[in-house]
Amino acid sequence: MADAVSLTFPDGSQRDYAAGTTGREVAESISKSLAKKAVAIAIDGLLADLADPVRPGTIEIVTRTDARALELIRHDAAHVMAEAVQELWPGTQVTIGPVIENGFYYDFAREEPFTPDDLPKIEKKMREIIARNAPFTKEVWDRDAAKQVFSEKGETYKVELIDAIPAGDDVKIYKQGDWFDLCRGPHMVSTGQIGSAFKLMKVAGAYWRGDSNNPMLTRIYGTAWADQKELDAYLHMLAEAEKRDHRRLGREMDLFHFQEEGPGVVFWHSKGWRMFQSLVSYMRRQLEGTYEEVNAPQVLDHALWETSGHWGWYRENMFQVTCADDEIEDDRVFALKPMNCPGHIQIFKHGLKSYRELPIRLAEFGNVHRYEPSGALHGLMRVRGFTQDDAHVFCTDEQLADECLRINDLILAIYQDFGFEEIVVKLSTRPEKRVGSDDLWDKAESVMMQVLETIEAQSGGRIRTGVLEGEGAFYGPKFEYTLRDAIGREWQCGTTQVDFNLPERFGAFYIDRDSEKRQPVMIHRAICGSMERFLGMLIENHAGHMPLWFAPLQVVVATITSDADAYGEEVAQLLREAGLQVETDFRNEKINYKVREHSVGKVPVILVIGMREAEERTVNMRRLGSREQTSYSLDDAISLLESEATPPDVKRRQAKRAARRAG
Repeated sequence: MADAVSLTFPDGSQRDYAAGTTGREVAESISKSLAKKAVAIAIDGLLADLADPVRPGTIEIVTRTDARALELIRHDAAHVMAEAVQELWPGTQVTIGPVIENGFYYDFAREEPFTPDDLPKIEKKMREIIARNAPFTKEVWDRDAAKQVFSEKGETYKVELIDAIPAGDDVKIYKQGDWFDLCRGPHMVSTGQIGSAFKLMKVAGAYWRGDSNNPMLTRIYGTAWADQKELDAYLHMLAEAEKRDHRRLGREMDLFHFQEEGPGVVFWHSKGWRMFQSLVSYMRRQLEGTYEEVNAPQVLDHALWETSGHWGWYRENMFQVTCADDEIEDDRVFALKPMNCPGHIQIFKHGLKSYRELPIRLAEFGNVHRYEPSGALHGLMRVRGFTQDDAHVFCTDEQLADECLRINDLILAIYQDFGFEEIVVKLSTRPEKRVGSDDLWDKAESVMMQVLETIEAQSGGRIRTGVLEGEGAFYGPKFEYTLRDAIGREWQCGTTQVDFNLPERFGAFYIDRDSEKRQPVMIHRAICGSMERFLGMLIENHAGHMPLWFAPLQVVVATITSDADAYGEEVAQLLREAGLQVETDFRNEKINYKVREHSVGKVPVILVIGMREAEERTVNMRRLGSREQTSYSLDDAISLLESEATPPDVKRRQAKRAARRAG
């Protein structure tokens, strides 16, 4: 066949088609029913319109039930939303409308900004447009003609977008009925394939091209899914996320606050600081016997950051420090550290190191500062000042695999203690721009791939693994640990990163067995990452119902009558002696009022005491989230709560000691 296009199908079979054959015609050649279900094609993994001519490569027919079709559903929904807006409010300019995680948005230029009250009208019009089932068709226009058309329509933003298209690239226009827009594509076959599982979520202000010097536009966000069941599940997750918002729970539990005089830094209240220190204490216990805890300076001369490379490529995110007094002659420029690694290299370099001392593992709960735009700040999740549970391992090439496995075991054990069971570990491999020779990358990636296979094998399928091609840091490959929380959200958390760059930049070395200088392998290790962010995750994961061992306030002793106050104080004191965090509530209020108030504050256990309990030396225990009260003898209650308040890692140590004594 002259000018044949050779296509390979997912099952490995191959067929030749005439040049100009479209994706739809390929689908029809397989089966009529497949062609009816098809919404797009993918050639060598790249999505394209069903109406596009095919090119040589591996082809897949994408149906609406394919996971990849979700991006198309959302892209098409964005176009339909833009058409609906312009039908309802002629003269509104359409600017940019991309697909984003879980949905889409479009930015509109209109004299009167949109409000949430407009969303139901837009949704109704969208359903009308979808019901028309107009086909999506692609046209390639002459650049000048396209500018003229949009200019005559008053679409000045589209003219600017056309000017930004590189010379030689096609100017693509997608039509749906009489409405059209500038777009790269691809799209599905028709508007009807979007379906009805969509919802407009909110409106917000947004500067054109994200520049505050440009006009303010109105952004309308929406979400779209393959079916109503998926949409309902997503909306339920959002409702749960709102109830679990750590900022609201932080206020209710009296943990922390933020204020304008300290944007992006946390004002910890006593209970929140107690929780923070509990996390640090837990992490410290995990390091005992294997890591040396160190502390590097908070403020360092910018020359150190020039050597590390941060001053060149990270300077805009760093806080500079200079003397405020102009009369002082010291004109050196300092910086608040944005990360701990250069300081740890200085500690490693202090004194000659032998291969016999390796691996050397340095850990720090280091306070770091990074500039984040004010619009990006989000409670504990995105701050400007935070604490990293940072560690750096300096080892030999031969020790790399064992160290990565040791770190992995530590990370997984910690996540499990905090209630995270669904974990994904992915290996990010070499990016296009990187330092280090290909031989170094080959060796490191080979070692880490073996480690990844071992992680999966040892987990018995509990841990999912994957590879992110080209997503590694410029200085080395890395493992990324992603957690799934109680409502299905994923959080990228821990990392293990191999670094070829910093040891070379700083001239770090050790003396090998042949008395030669050798550059160590440097591994960056973080488990919580940002301790503040990890706490925010924990609060949201548990919806404030923290496990007793980690709750900042574990028990409130509340009396029904003042006659029981003396016994209540005795109960509280005995619990404190057992190591629990306890408060008393002897106010002259009804017991139901007290219970409600402490439940809002997410206190795990309330002990209700009246005269009967005082006489019988018992307590009534009420758990957070339950209306039931259970009576215990005082000794049994203290024993039970003392056990529950013991951290899981301490329990394991106690069990081991008991087993040794028994053996």
